[in-house]
This record gives sequence, C-alpha cells and structure tokens, in this order.
Amino acid sequence: MDIFEQLHQQNFITRQQLDKIKLQQQQPVSVHWDILMLLYLGILLATTALGILVYKNIDTIGHTAIIISIGLTCLACFVYCFKKANKYAPVKVESPNILFDYILLMGCLLLLTFVGYLQYQYNVFGNLWGLAVFIPMVILFFCAYYFDHIGVLSIAITNLAAWLGITVTPLQILNQNNFSDERLIYSGILLGAALIVFSIITMQKNIKAHFTFTYKNFGAHILFIALLAAMFNYHNIYLVWFLAIIAVAYWFFNNAVKKNAFYFLVITVLYAYIAVSYVIIDLLFAIPDTSAVYLGAIYFIGSGIALIRLLMFYNKKLKQDASI
Repeated sequence: MDIFEQLHQQNFITRQQLDKIKLQQQQPVSVHWDILMLLYLGILLATTALGILVYKNIDTIGHTAIIISIGLTCLACFVYCFKKANKYAPVKVESPNILFDYILLMGCLLLLTFVGYLQYQYNVFGNLWGLAVFIPMVILFFCAYYFDHIGVLSIAITNLAAWLGITVTPLQILNQNNFSDERLIYSGILLGAALIVFSIITMQKNIKAHFTFTYKNFGAHILFIALLAAMFNYHNIYLVWFLAIIAVAYWFFNNAVKKNAFYFLVITVLYAYIAVSYVIIDLLFAIPDTSAVYLGAIYFIGSGIALIRLLMFYNKKLKQDASI
C-alpha cells in the first residue's frame, strides 16, 4: 500500500490532501533549477580546483605554463560567448542556451585570476595596483551589459568597490587592515549613493531595467555600512551621521512600501535599528549607576519584540497590496 494511503487511513492527512498528493504525483517534476544549481556548483568547483592545482604544483608546472593555460581557457570562454551571444538590446535578452551563462561566468572569473596572477608574479602594473583591478572591472561591466548577465554585473560592482578602495586609500593602510580611514568611509558613502542613483536612472531610462535591483542592493548595503562606520568612528559628531542614516532609511522605507519590496524594507529597518540602538546605548552609558544595564536589557527585549511585530505587520500588508 502507498505510504500516503497509510497516512490517510491513520488520519494523518485528509482525503482532500490525499487527492492533491496523487494529482501532484501524476505531473512531471521540473529539474530546471536543480540543473542550474549543479552548473553553478561545477563552475565554482572548477575555479577552486584550478587554484588548488596552482598552489600545489607551482614549482613543478611553472608560472609561465600556468598563466598561458589560464589565459587560453579564458580566451576560449569569451570566443564561445561572442559567437553564441544574441544581439545586444537595452531590454532583457535571453541566453542562447543553458550553458552560455556559465561559460561566460567562468571566463570572467578566469580573467580575474589571470590579471591578478600577472600582477602578483610579474608585477606587470608596477605599483599601480589600481590598474590590476580597473582593467578587469571595465571588461566585466562591458560583458555584463553586452551579454546581459546579472552575475557578471555583481562581480563588476564588487571590483568597482575594490578599485575605489585601493585608489583612495594608501596600500599600507589596506595591508594593516585599518578600514577606519575617513577617505575609505567617504568613498563608500559616495559609491553607495552613486549606485542608488544609477539604479533609478537605469529604471527610468529603461536601459537594462532588470539590473536595477542589483545596483540598488549593492548601493543600499554599501551606503548604510559606510554611514554606520562614520557614526561609530566619529563619536563626537555621531548624531549628525545618525540623522543622515535616518534620512536615508526614511527614503528606502517609503520606496520599499511603495514598490512592495519587503527585502529592502527588512534591511532598512535592521540598519536603522542598529543606528537607533547605538544612540540609546550611548545615552544609557551616561547614567552613573548600574541601572543602565537593566534599562539596556529592557530596551533590547522590548525593541526586539517591536521589531518583529513591525516586520510581520508590513509583510502581511505588502502581501495584501500585491494581491490587489
């Protein structure tokens, strides 16, 4: 006897539920996303294996042979993509086949490995480390738009952030892991704001409008993190940065509610909560006795409950608005 029949006889499921299960069993099962996940995993495993191969056999294989192999494989990926790619269009362009996106992704990852290897081993760009990031960044942005690939766009934006950090911050500061440098904080604020503005322009001009989420997502996180870093590092004027965070959060919150974007609503509320909590805890520390500890505990318990209730309310509200 079928296991679901047994569950029905034992009153674990109703007849209606049993009929739905039988109906689902008769329908074909899609393995589309499973195949895509395996392809992504294959790309990551292949690039990881390449790194391990280089690390363990660097003395026996030789730098020249490794660089040539990586370069030829990268070139083969790009040649394939240019031959198979559909014509560029400002709207979304579908991939010519299921393998196309993954071969392009592999080519872009190998490009980063190739340029980084050249700079590390042969110091091709000398002390101009920014060029080792800038050149792949330009190529990645071109590939993201020409081949219409969101994954490559994400890598390009990451490279943009890395290039900006290397450009505005002395190399010795990066080596010393000192990320409180004010130039790095200000560049993060400018980059985050620029990405958000670009996401708006992308949507309004309808130029790869489906890239809007990626730009806005990176911009939101970079901007909020940079503002929080400024708030934490410049304690004497932290209220100024707090007001800036609240202003940005207000814009994101209204925009998220307007567009039924629960994801952006969640991250906005969380970043704003961190900023508000910092101010409240700072005020509590001004209390001389131990009552500050109890007040802090009460605040986090109460605010945590209120935060959960707020997110549950807007989750329900946005779902209702989306169904109208």
